[in-house]
Amino acid sequence: MTEIYFIRHCEPNYENHDDALRELTPKGQADTRLVTEYLQGKKIDAVLSSPFKRAIDTVLPFAQSAGLPVVTMEGLQERRVDSGWIEDFEGFTRRQWADFSYKLSDGESLGQVQERMVKCLEEILAQYDGRRVAVGSHGTALSVLVHTMRPAFGLEGFERIRHVMPWAVHFTFSGRECAGVEEFDLFAGKAREIK
Repeated sequence: MTEIYFIRHCEPNYENHDDALRELTPKGQADTRLVTEYLQGKKIDAVLSSPFKRAIDTVLPFAQSAGLPVVTMEGLQERRVDSGWIEDFEGFTRRQWADFSYKLSDGESLGQVQERMVKCLEEILAQYDGRRVAVGSHGTALSVLVHTMRPAFGLEGFERIRHVMPWAVHFTFSGRECAGVEEFDLFAGKAREIK
């Protein structure tokens, strides 16, 4: 069995509109302890992350405590919305979940995000077969991956976790087949299977 613990980043500073360099807020920095506590004792063999600062900084304290480097993978980054900031994010999100091919002129469709996330997942499964891996991730990218494994998790699931940061999803694989998907509420300390 291969176990992959995807961790959606802690609270970021939305005043910083540079997606790649957006840092965690002081609350987000404090909440990284929840991530460290969750991952401790799970015998994690490797720590991977999106190259975006908020994702790296979310898993870095755990990686340091475990004596592991954080290895970044370009394909794990968050969905590119557009070259600029958009005001009607909710309307845009609903439209994307309704049509996986919809995108703005300089952005990505959810179908494109899904394709690269699945490719990254396949690379992780090939490289870390039979091991346990923690992955620093993002809300939309992770939600699309959950949707790939559990199609009932769609817009409603994304809306439910939209403001939950950090958020953990534990995938279990037997070979390349997904054997289980479980989300974990790091604030309440409760697990729930995603069907």
